Amino acid sequence: MYTAAPVLVVDDDPTVAEVVTRYLERAGFAVTRAADGPTALARAAEERPALVVLDLMLPGGVDGLEVCRRLRRDHGPVPVIMLTARGDEDDRVLGLEVGADDYVTKPFSPRELVLRVESVLRRVRAAAAAVPPPPAPPLRAAGLTLDTAARRVTKDGVELALTVREFDLLTFLLRQPGRALGREELMREVWGWEFGDLSTVTVHVRRLRAKVEDDPARPRLIQTVWGVGYRFAAGPGEAAGRA
Repeated sequence: MYTAAPVLVVDDDPTVAEVVTRYLERAGFAVTRAADGPTALARAAEERPALVVLDLMLPGGVDGLEVCRRLRRDHGPVPVIMLTARGDEDDRVLGLEVGADDYVTKPFSPRELVLRVESVLRRVRAAAAAVPPPPAPPLRAAGLTLDTAARRVTKDGVELALTVREFDLLTFLLRQPGRALGREELMREVWGWEFGDLSTVTVHVRRLRAKVEDDPARPRLIQTVWGVGYRFAAGPGEAAGRA
């Protein structure tokens, strides 16, 4: 139930903002709007929204990427769904890298956006309500050491700078070495989404390979299983295991 959950909609297109607002209000959300970056940051500081729907292209000298960075810096893990009129993969990567939880490319279905908002909030609330499990020993494979308690990954003793979602994806892969994992399964288990753009998984795998592989152009650890998805290969005769 999401009745009256506060959502901040940031878009300089009044038609888009009005349609998104109308659909979210029908679904029971309390919506506040902003048309530029500075106003969005001020509203976020005043009202502490449960989620922000954020356009990538904004006037006022502060674009959506910068708004997302500042939200993460000043307000912690407030969920962000980014709207973009661009279809370029690099723009989606940038949005995800600065902390966006999801993205929707214009033109989009307002009903789908509402479902995405509900999905992200459901995942966030479930995580907040969950009882933390006891600390697990680190996972080790192929020179990688992943400490789930400290959320720290090293490769041959050198710490890797992973985003939150990259860390979660690597953890899931390490826990199931040798098993072919479909992109739909990865989206469901790592992102908590029952639907969405599967290229999100592809983008994150590509970014993760760039950090864990010796040669990302010829990946040895995170292998593509054509027609299925991906498989983590720890190495000949080596299984990912706990320390």
